[in-house]
Amino acid sequence: MKTIQYGLLVLVLFLSGLNSQIYAQGNTAGTDTGALIFSDIQDLSAVDSIAGTDTSAVVSTLQQMEPQVAHLTHHLSLFTIFLGGLLGGFAAVLLPCIFPMLPLTVGFFTKRHQNRRKGIIDALIYGLSIILIYVGLGLLITILFGADALNAISTNGIFNFSFFLLLVLFAASFFGAFEITLPGSWMNKVGNNSGQKGLTGIFFMAAALALVSFSCTGPIIGTLLVEAAVSGARLGPAIGMLGFALALSLPFVLFALFPSWLTSLPKSGSWLNSVKVCLGFLELALSLKFLSNVDLVYHWRLFDREVFLVLWITITALAGLYLLGKLKFSHDSDEKQVSVPRLFMAIIVLSFSLYMVPGLWGAPLKAISAFLPPQSGQDFDLYTRQLSAGADNLTGQPNDRPRKYANLFDKPAGLNPFFDYQEGIAYAKNAGKPVLIDFTGHACVNCRKMEAAVWPDKTVLGLLKNSYVLIQLYVDDKTTLPENEQYVSPFSKKRITTIGALNSDIQARQFNANAQPFYVLLDPATQKQLAAPRGADYDPASYAAYLKTGIASFGR
Repeated sequence: MKTIQYGLLVLVLFLSGLNSQIYAQGNTAGTDTGALIFSDIQDLSAVDSIAGTDTSAVVSTLQQMEPQVAHLTHHLSLFTIFLGGLLGGFAAVLLPCIFPMLPLTVGFFTKRHQNRRKGIIDALIYGLSIILIYVGLGLLITILFGADALNAISTNGIFNFSFFLLLVLFAASFFGAFEITLPGSWMNKVGNNSGQKGLTGIFFMAAALALVSFSCTGPIIGTLLVEAAVSGARLGPAIGMLGFALALSLPFVLFALFPSWLTSLPKSGSWLNSVKVCLGFLELALSLKFLSNVDLVYHWRLFDREVFLVLWITITALAGLYLLGKLKFSHDSDEKQVSVPRLFMAIIVLSFSLYMVPGLWGAPLKAISAFLPPQSGQDFDLYTRQLSAGADNLTGQPNDRPRKYANLFDKPAGLNPFFDYQEGIAYAKNAGKPVLIDFTGHACVNCRKMEAAVWPDKTVLGLLKNSYVLIQLYVDDKTTLPENEQYVSPFSKKRITTIGALNSDIQARQFNANAQPFYVLLDPATQKQLAAPRGADYDPASYAAYLKTGIASFGR
C-alpha cells in the first residue's frame, strides 16, 4: 500500500505539469469558427507537385473537419482541466489533514445505523455534499469574475505576479513555515450544525471536512483555481473543482461500501508529511511560470530561459535530496533508512533534474518546452545556431533590414518574422509570397511548444523560411502604441492603446477568433484565405501538409 501512495505522488508530480498546457488549450473555447469565412479550394493539382503525394483528399477532409475543431478542443480542454483537478484531489487524500480522517469518518457512518444500507446511503450523501461544496466554489469564481475577465487574467501582469506570490506562499505553507487556516468562528458554526439529523447534518459534516482540512488542501485548491481561471474556459474553475471533489470524496464512499478495506490502510506517519513537502516543491516550480509570463509581457528580460532552467534544476534536485533524506525540515522525523519507494521517486526526480541540464546550452527539451521562456532569448544557444546553419536564407528577404518592433520580440527557430501586420503584408506583396500570420502570446504555452517542437522540423522550417512571409502578432503585449497610432476599434468600440490590443483587434475583426496559437494562411494581394485557419498541431508532418496546402492554393 505504501508503494501505491508514493506511486500516486509520482503520477501527480509528473502530470500536474499538464495544467498550464491544458489551460492554454482552454483559450480556444472562445473561437467561433462557424462565423469564419473560408475560401473554396477547387483545383488541388498543384499540391501534388509540392507534397509529392495526392493531398486533395487530405485538404477536403481538413475543410470538412474544421467546424468541429473548436468544439472538440473545448471539450478536450475541459476534460484535461478535470483530469488536473482529479490528480489534485488524489494528492489531497494523502495529506495529513485528510488521510487520518478516513477511518474515523467511515466508521461513523457504518456504526450510525444498525441497518448497513442506511449507513452506505449516508456515506453517498456525504460524498455528494463534498462535490457540491467544491463545485459551488468553482462556479462562484466564474460568477464573481466572469468568463471574459478570467480570460484577460491570463495575460495581466499584476494578476500573474500575484499568482506567483500566492503559489510561493502555498509552497512555504507545505514546507511547514506556517499553516493556512480559516477563521475559527466558521468552523465552530459549521461544527454545531453538523450535529443535526438528516441531510442537513451530513452536509455540514462535509463542510466541516472542507474547513478543517483547509490548511492542507488550501494550497492545492488555490493552485487549481488559479490555473483554471487563467485558462479562459468559462466552466474551467467548476470543472477543476468537480475533479478535485470527486477524487477527494471517492475514498470515503468506497471505504463505506467496503469497510474491510480499512484494515489494509497504512498507519499515519512521517510519510504523510513527505507527501506534503513534495507538493511544496511542485508549487514552487509552478509559480515560476507566472513570473516568466510577467517578464515576457513587460519585456523586462530578467527571467530568461537560463535563469528559469537553473531554478527548476535546483528545485528538482533539492526535492530529490529531500526524498533521500539529505534535506530535512523542522517538522520532519529522523529516518535511519530510505524506503524503496522513496528511492525510486528520488531517481525519477533527480533524473528529471539532469534532463534539464543540457538546456543551459540550448537543447530544446521538447518534453517541457511549453513551460519554458522562448529559446531565442537564451544567450548561449548551440541548438538554434545549428538550425540556422542547416536551412536556406529567405529568398530576397534581407535579414539586416530593420523591422518594426523587432527589438521587442524574440525570433523563434532562427526565423526573421515581421511583428507589424501592415508592414508584413506590404513586404509579402512585393515579394510575391503567401503570408503565414501567427496570432500568438507571451503567456501562451501551446505557442511555445509549437515553436520549439514543430517549427524546427526540417520540412516545416524550410517552408517557413523559403515559401512564406511570417508575421507574428502578440495579442498580450503591453507596449503602448504611439499616440498617432491609437484608435477606437469599430469592432469592439474600445480604444486601442497597446500592441497587444491592436493585434487582438485584428484577429477578432478580420478573422472572428480569439484563440492562440491561431495560424492564418493569406494571399497578401487579395486578402483571401488560402486554407482554413488552424490552431496548435504538434504533428510536424500534418503541419507541413497544411503549409503546402496554402502554397498550392496561392499558386493557382
